[in-house]
Amino acid sequence: MARREEEKRRRREERVAAEQAAAQAAKRRRTLQIVGGVALAVVAVALIVVAVTTSGGGGPKPKPTSNANDVKLPAAKITDLNKAAAAAGCTLHDYPDFGNQHVLTPVTYKTNPPTSGPHNPTPASDGIYDPGKEPAKENLVHALEHGRVEIQYRPGTSPTQIAQLKSLFDESLTGKTNQAPQAGYKKLLFQNGTNMPYAVAAVAWQHVIGCSSFNPRIFDALRAFSVKYVDTAPESGAIPFPE
Repeated sequence: MARREEEKRRRREERVAAEQAAAQAAKRRRTLQIVGGVALAVVAVALIVVAVTTSGGGGPKPKPTSNANDVKLPAAKITDLNKAAAAAGCTLHDYPDFGNQHVLTPVTYKTNPPTSGPHNPTPASDGIYDPGKEPAKENLVHALEHGRVEIQYRPGTSPTQIAQLKSLFDESLTGKTNQAPQAGYKKLLFQNGTNMPYAVAAVAWQHVIGCSSFNPRIFDALRAFSVKYVDTAPESGAIPFPE
């Protein structure tokens, strides 16, 4: 009887040991498969990189295309708006409030570029617009009513000058209803479509700075104008779009 119990115990131990050994072997196989798969993936990626970097007959790698917005502007020197405008040969204009009625028809405005008056119910959104794709003037005037500053350039402005204005647009601006500086805060940049008498202008609700020529000093003038007049319109705290 004792021998039979001993034999059962021995066989049970042998079975358990065999099962453990099999489990360990299976685990080792899975580990090797994973390592081997990772190694193959690394080799494959390396081969792809080599193929890409050596394509084109082994010639030099193409240089990355530069971003137009990386154009460097002259460092800011004059922060006073009147002094900056005078140095740049720009003129400042203040106008009455010509109304803010919502209309669905074209409007003939009393200033060029427009500064206030009846406008479309939908305001133009903040951002940079490609030439020929700028919003209608009625939508732009509504954006002014929401505290925006609109930087405009004459048709025919060179790509280099437009790139400089894009860099200016990207500079941070601190709003009067939101004190955290933000790049492009409440600004629009676009080609003027009203045949304005300026090479470059910036407009806020009831205010214009117009520059007769494009020169390195206009950037200080446009900066100072934006700082002074952003968020000063009747509905500066309004949301940019109807929800």
